[in-house]
Amino acid sequence: MKDLQNRLSFITSILPNIHDLLEGIPNSKLKHFAAEANSLDASEIKDFAPPKRYMLLLSTIYRSQITTRDNLVEMFLKRMGIIHKKGKEELALLREQHRSISENLISVLSEVLETTDMYDDNTQIGSKITELFEAKGGIEFLKQDCTAISSYNGNNYLPLLEKFYKNHRKTLFRLITLLEIDSTTQDDSLINALEFLLENENRKVEHLPSGIDLSFASEQWKRTIRVEKSTNLLYRKRLEICIFSYLASELKTGDLSVKGSEKYADYRQQLLPWEERQPMVEDYCNELELPSSPTDFVNRLKSWLTSAAKTVDRNYPNNGQVIITEEGEPILKRLVRKESSKSSKMLEKEIIQRLPERTILDILCNVEHWTHCTRHFGPFSGSEPKLEHPIERYIITSFGYGCNLGPAQTAKHMRNIVTPHMISFVNRRHISAQKLDASIQDILNQYNLFSLPKLWGSGKTAAVDGTKYDLYEENLLSEYHIRYGGYGGIAYHHVSDNYIALFSHFIPCGVWEAVYIIDGLLKNKSDIQPDTIHADTQGQSTPVFALSYLLGINLMPRIRNWKDLKFFRPSKHIQYKHIDLLFSDVIDWKLIETHWQDLFQVVLSIKAGKILPSTLLRKLRSNSKKNRLYQTFRELGRVIRTIFLLRYISDMKLREQITASTNKVEAYNGFSKWFFFGGDGIITENDPVEQEKRIKYNDLVANAVIFQNVVDITMILWQLKREGYRFSREDLVMLSPYMTKHIKRFGDYVIDLQNIPQPIEENIPV
Repeated sequence: MKDLQNRLSFITSILPNIHDLLEGIPNSKLKHFAAEANSLDASEIKDFAPPKRYMLLLSTIYRSQITTRDNLVEMFLKRMGIIHKKGKEELALLREQHRSISENLISVLSEVLETTDMYDDNTQIGSKITELFEAKGGIEFLKQDCTAISSYNGNNYLPLLEKFYKNHRKTLFRLITLLEIDSTTQDDSLINALEFLLENENRKVEHLPSGIDLSFASEQWKRTIRVEKSTNLLYRKRLEICIFSYLASELKTGDLSVKGSEKYADYRQQLLPWEERQPMVEDYCNELELPSSPTDFVNRLKSWLTSAAKTVDRNYPNNGQVIITEEGEPILKRLVRKESSKSSKMLEKEIIQRLPERTILDILCNVEHWTHCTRHFGPFSGSEPKLEHPIERYIITSFGYGCNLGPAQTAKHMRNIVTPHMISFVNRRHISAQKLDASIQDILNQYNLFSLPKLWGSGKTAAVDGTKYDLYEENLLSEYHIRYGGYGGIAYHHVSDNYIALFSHFIPCGVWEAVYIIDGLLKNKSDIQPDTIHADTQGQSTPVFALSYLLGINLMPRIRNWKDLKFFRPSKHIQYKHIDLLFSDVIDWKLIETHWQDLFQVVLSIKAGKILPSTLLRKLRSNSKKNRLYQTFRELGRVIRTIFLLRYISDMKLREQITASTNKVEAYNGFSKWFFFGGDGIITENDPVEQEKRIKYNDLVANAVIFQNVVDITMILWQLKREGYRFSREDLVMLSPYMTKHIKRFGDYVIDLQNIPQPIEENIPV
């Protein structure tokens, strides 16, 4: 963190007014210029004419400032998270240590009760109890034990944070002074508290006067920071930890913003003004068949929810899919797993036997010949590549990084036709994440022309899921994953129902995966355009349901803990004959109607490309009392999620479809990792940009193999038909392109006994 702070101080001191110099230039162009500059050496930048040279340098400095601020905030959030984690661990340890003390105090209490029961005379009882206390260490000793136990009897670990905070205090204060933090709401209580903190940074006193507004803090925090014997004094260090903790929390929710940041900027400034968007509302609503006025919008939703609930209630006696107990607990009929038919297994076995043996490099060469997918690679300036055999170099680079071999190992296995520098040069200067996406898009478009994948899925639905990749621990993106164990990041894949991967992100383990559900669909520019998305349990969030609905996307997640979710009535006056016990709350229609304009301002800004869904959803992930936008999205999401849950419990075919689709993305995770065999499967890059590129390279390789397999399977099926082999459409539906038995993953190993080594000289002195 200190290195990042020094870096920010340095690059902001170069040109403090750089934002004014670049005003009016689109951010996308600045990103492009910065990426181009970062791919060049200083001598090459010097060769440009002054206008282009200055533009490249200014863009690089500007983007470096933004990235460094983002990284500093990320480090701040991680640091505060670690401090709180250690506090919780310390509390658990103290409880364990105090167990014997608790047992001793219980035994003392038990003996006191026995003594009271044995004697009738109060004087004698008092005398015996006094003797008992003395035998157990004395009253003062027992009082100390009681205080120790009561201090940590609940879940309040906050007083324990001091010891873990003190070593980071100086760094945290310096970080806060480097960042311009502001409130995105009218509530400035936390900002005022921060200013008070900075004014008293150098004071050494134990207590500070309580002259600040603590309305932002919870009651537990208020009790922790107040001095017990005086309501006018606060513990200084505890107050500092409290304010830093809420800074971290509100930076996550978007209630605070950082000037000059990208991830933590004021999201309101990224939204288009309502005056610009208002004329477009009617056209957008007509396109999605939504009412274009607040009242009609709410009435449509209310009618939809009412109708859905009535239908499920009416069909309940004949449904048989769900049983609601007297306690109101719904029990779903278990799905019966469909077994593959004997004929489909025989067909698959026959295909596997006939699949031609191939290496990964052979496959990449074939797919390039058919799709010309490497045409997107080249210098970031847009000029022609000045490489000998550029296509060959691009394929080798894609293979080396897609299989995680890296430049050095790839060069060694290519019999010295390339050097490690030649491979890393192409990666740095000719291939970006965006170029990889464009290359994958070419494969997707050609894949979509085959008839076989259309038997597996229409391409109108997709599923999303994440899988962990190992990273080194000392890394901005790396976090410990509780479920998988170990440090790493999450490759979050969008996979079509016809098995091909559409888009991928690489995100930290601790990030709420659901925020990236919609991003992948909007960034997917291929001919395969799903309108229905299946997600894992993380996709159950109400804001995600709301935003998906407003963007015309059907969100249908697989929800393991669906019984714990609330069903919402359209009105408190509506009762149901069979399913009434499912509902526990009522929709606040007034809230949705009042903030209808805010909902559509957000959606139209997303459609215009001004803000990403993930940027917004990161701000809408927790219940901030200050964030009315979150509360509105949550309320709309409750409507859409309740309608989905009603369908989910009453429609077995829907549940089967969701399970089948999510099984495909899980199978893709394993399939793509099969090709990520180099480097023990560890992504060795520390740069988040390069880490994301590794995942996209891997997708390129995996999709190329899927494409080649479909070509080969199609030809084999055609040949089998000519030979009179009979198979049905159902047999073809059960096939999958995730076949690997015919692939020589490690290429050819050549034995050459004609290469005679030097004779051994055993007697050479050492």
